[in-house]
Amino acid sequence: MYNNNMEKLHIPVLLSEVLATMDPHPGERYLDLTAGYGGHASRILDVTQQFKGSCLVDRDQFAIDYLKRKFPLEIEILHMDFYGAVLQLIECGKTFDMILADFGVSSPQLDNGERGFSFKYDAPLDMRMDQRQKITAADIVNKYSERELTDILVKYGEESPGRASILARIIVHHRPIHTTLELADLIRNRLHGYYRIHPATTIFQAIRIAVNDELGQIEKTLPLLPKLLNHHGRLGLITFHSLEDRLVKNYFKEASSYGEESELKIITKKPITAEKSELGINPRARSAKLRVASKD
Repeated sequence: MYNNNMEKLHIPVLLSEVLATMDPHPGERYLDLTAGYGGHASRILDVTQQFKGSCLVDRDQFAIDYLKRKFPLEIEILHMDFYGAVLQLIECGKTFDMILADFGVSSPQLDNGERGFSFKYDAPLDMRMDQRQKITAADIVNKYSERELTDILVKYGEESPGRASILARIIVHHRPIHTTLELADLIRNRLHGYYRIHPATTIFQAIRIAVNDELGQIEKTLPLLPKLLNHHGRLGLITFHSLEDRLVKNYFKEASSYGEESELKIITKKPITAEKSELGINPRARSAKLRVASKD
């Protein structure tokens, strides 16, 4: 099932750490809420060999097509966002021994220039993780008010209100903006001074989060996950920026704070980050944090 071609397509972050903390055993059922191109799933299922009753979820059509080609038919594959998948699985009475979610945009999405996630490539402003969705980055950039854009940049780009207002004004005054490079170059050319990272980085993050309702999905999903965990089941969550990690950290803290009545027990007292050896192979792992809890 697991092969080198999959590694070339997508390098799963914190793979050895996930295997060590999730501790898969033969016969255990596995739920991957952000299966992507199956990097984590392949290794875990290699251990469990429990295909029937396991489930892989993704809202990206390209990922779903890949998963269906690569995994046995016994594995349930759901083409939907993870919040909708969790609701459906709960309604069906499904439970699992391990649940993993790797939040954020995937490397194949970033590296496919046509998807419009990155300003490394010139492409239409899209950024949809689910291609069936109507709203795109172009809608937000060209139709949202200056006030709405400012709010998005503050909330999802973690910009200061003053700087967010300046950025929003630049965007509004130079509409229409059609492509990723057009937006990135506009911001770089209108802002002066030295920047450690491209000044459009936070803008792209904020717009992408807004397009895909990434934080809303996480916030609604987290309290439901214990319903899907078996006794002694493990829950692993990987985040890539402080906004995601804060939601996970606060949820774990709350869910484990009721003594014997707690829904979860925290396994990782501090978030696990990538070793230098992994960063040399996969620089995108530098911001990844893994938190794991169990249901006792």
